[in-house]
Amino acid sequence: YQRRVHGESSEGSSCAMADAPGRGGRGEGRGGGGDRGGFGRGRGRRGRGRGGARTGGRTEEKAWVPVTKLGRLVKEEKIRKLEEIYLYSLPIKEHQIIDRFIDPTKQLKDEVMKIIPVQKQTKAGQRTRFKAFVVVGDTDGHVGLGVKCSKEVATAIRSAIILAKISVVPIRRGYWGNKIGAPHTVPCKVTGKCGSVTVRLVPAPRGAGICSAPVPKKLLQFAGVEDCYTQSRGCTRTLGNFVKATFQALSKTYGFLTPDLWADTHFSKDPYQEHTDFLALKAPKEII
Repeated sequence: YQRRVHGESSEGSSCAMADAPGRGGRGEGRGGGGDRGGFGRGRGRRGRGRGGARTGGRTEEKAWVPVTKLGRLVKEEKIRKLEEIYLYSLPIKEHQIIDRFIDPTKQLKDEVMKIIPVQKQTKAGQRTRFKAFVVVGDTDGHVGLGVKCSKEVATAIRSAIILAKISVVPIRRGYWGNKIGAPHTVPCKVTGKCGSVTVRLVPAPRGAGICSAPVPKKLLQFAGVEDCYTQSRGCTRTLGNFVKATFQALSKTYGFLTPDLWADTHFSKDPYQEHTDFLALKAPKEII
């Protein structure tokens, strides 16, 4: 008899809880009369709580307002090529500069290579954050690598993509034998090192493909290299060092002067010196 009475009372209480007006959606339940005593964030049935109706989805991105001299020159089309920036070794501090120069038909692709949790010992215990390795490239001689640590995975990936765009470098391509057709491989043997990992890139004949592990293969594909032999040494299981060593090797392709680059250099003014009058004007302030 007691079991039957308790069973009926529990069923009644559950029905009452389901029919209670304060237990509806999250937008309604945090207003007056909810389970939190009317001190929630909602406004009753007006739908202004967390679960209220949302329209429009994502907000439109704001127009780019450059904050550096280089950004101002790029936005005013004083600099029209990405190679002009690399020629004078101007530091890029805004990722919008890269987005502006990359060919729209060859969009800048990005790929998350790995996400690893990292921990720090504190007085309260362990603090866990997430480290993201992201590679970007347009498969036409430009590739970048970004590494970022954050409390949330999405924030780490987003920030790593921005850093990868800022660190985009030009990749020189060359030939294995006769100079027939378009460049298809690295111009010479190059080596990169990070930690215990050493990566060596060796030119390969046309049609050989990219003979390497998955990590360097992805970077070489994003750089636009079609044929290449690779040799690696060290603890390549550490993906962070492996991808950094490959990126370092690729960035050295323009550091080696082959005989075809021995021509006389005609020195010219750098963009900052050429457009001094424009940069002397006050930069427009963003209206908030």
